Amino acid sequence: MKSPKPNRLEAARLEKLQKVKDLGMDPWGQRFDDHIPISEARERCPEEPGTDGDTVRVAGRIMLRNNRGKLKFYHIKDWSGRIQLMVSRGDLSDEQWELIGALDLGDLVGIDGALRVSKTGEKTIFAEKITMLCKSLAQPPEKFHGAKDVEMLLRQRSIDLIYNDGVLERMLKRTRIIHSIRQTLSGAGFTEVETPVLHAVAGGAAARPFITEHNTLGIELFMRIALELHLKRLMVGGVERVFEIGRVFRNEGIDATHNPEFTMIEIYQAYGDYQSMMDLVEKIVVDATEVLGEGMVLPWGDEQIDFTPPWPRRTYAELFLEHAGCDIGDTPAVTEIAKRLEIETDGVHPDVVVNKVFEETVEDALRGPIFVTDYPASLCPLTKRKSDNPEIAERFELFIHGMELANAYTELNDPLLQDELFRTQLDGLDEEDSMAKLDTEFLEALKIGMPPAGGMGVGIDRLVMLLTNSRSIRDVIFFPLLKPESTGGGPAATIDDKTPETPDSNETNSDE
Repeated sequence: MKSPKPNRLEAARLEKLQKVKDLGMDPWGQRFDDHIPISEARERCPEEPGTDGDTVRVAGRIMLRNNRGKLKFYHIKDWSGRIQLMVSRGDLSDEQWELIGALDLGDLVGIDGALRVSKTGEKTIFAEKITMLCKSLAQPPEKFHGAKDVEMLLRQRSIDLIYNDGVLERMLKRTRIIHSIRQTLSGAGFTEVETPVLHAVAGGAAARPFITEHNTLGIELFMRIALELHLKRLMVGGVERVFEIGRVFRNEGIDATHNPEFTMIEIYQAYGDYQSMMDLVEKIVVDATEVLGEGMVLPWGDEQIDFTPPWPRRTYAELFLEHAGCDIGDTPAVTEIAKRLEIETDGVHPDVVVNKVFEETVEDALRGPIFVTDYPASLCPLTKRKSDNPEIAERFELFIHGMELANAYTELNDPLLQDELFRTQLDGLDEEDSMAKLDTEFLEALKIGMPPAGGMGVGIDRLVMLLTNSRSIRDVIFFPLLKPESTGGGPAATIDDKTPETPDSNETNSDE
């Protein structure tokens, strides 16, 4: 199949590509040693105009340019920041000046030059040598249209990261948050492990799995919906403090806080309980907040979240009474509220009705961070009961501005009760539902003896949302799941025939 004919703007870039080759330079670049981050170059720049600073070497992408004959200005950007570049005809060789004429927005270049503050106070590198590192053949998005097309940005995340301020910074914060979590847990004596993604039985949560097949073995397998059961088997084997950060897959809906593929951390501590997990998750989140260096009170839309510990702890029953207006044990009153909220009650377990009312009346009202503790035991088949009240499970959920961030239990380690609860939960489930098959290997491991323990799951994507003021989960996942593009529709609004006439659409008056 022949390649499509390039449009006018693409053709112009291909001509400049050839010009770079004609100059005897590699348009795709070579190794470029000893360059420093642009942020470091900015720190080393003198403060006073007219003062010569260090000679530095940086690498970055051309974001803006302003041509003024023999004096040209550019803004270049790397992952640490951006800086102005000034190019003067008198400072460069003929060959270098010809290279300047072949540069486009989006090209990657290396710069050697002296740091100086311009007359208008802009930190600037006065270029002495330009090195071609990669020619960009794609026209960048037009500033006020293409870079705001959400559909296009999600499909072409590279453009989003390059051209929308704050996106790359947010995603790098995600990495720092995850690194902080690992440091916190390592400091507390936890061991990180990896467990299988393909499961013979979908267990550890109530969710619909993705189903696949192993061709050689001829067996059906499930993408994991939770990390729990393998980690507990490791505890049985003697790994007393264990965690895993991993991808989890649930064949369910997509909305602002749900993506079918997401990142979770599950943590288990032998000889602990759900109170231990409350202390631990509070420290994890506080440490991650501190790593960002923006204080303990962070913006959340038009509101704020105060992560300053300690966080309040309220029981499920207390909050239900406060917000729903009745006791969780008052079945007629709960039923009446449920009907008013159009919640189905016929043939539904009373505790399930209670929980649906809780979700409708309580969760959105929780500003947090707040721990909701002591759930009805029938809702928690993997959870130890309170010794003085078997109707209550030793479970908490952490809520922040109506969003569930963490779910934790005092883990059930009684294999006989666990078997009974599994079978009760499975009764009546559709065959395609998760946990519709008994995980006998897990039950056999429990019979060997699992220590009393606290266990917890935390949604990493939601934590990053909360710490970066991101209102959609797709904003904190590099590549969220999207519907395939419509047939024949082509990519959404990249810059093609919709670009302005000039290829210099992102030129600005930079300085001087």
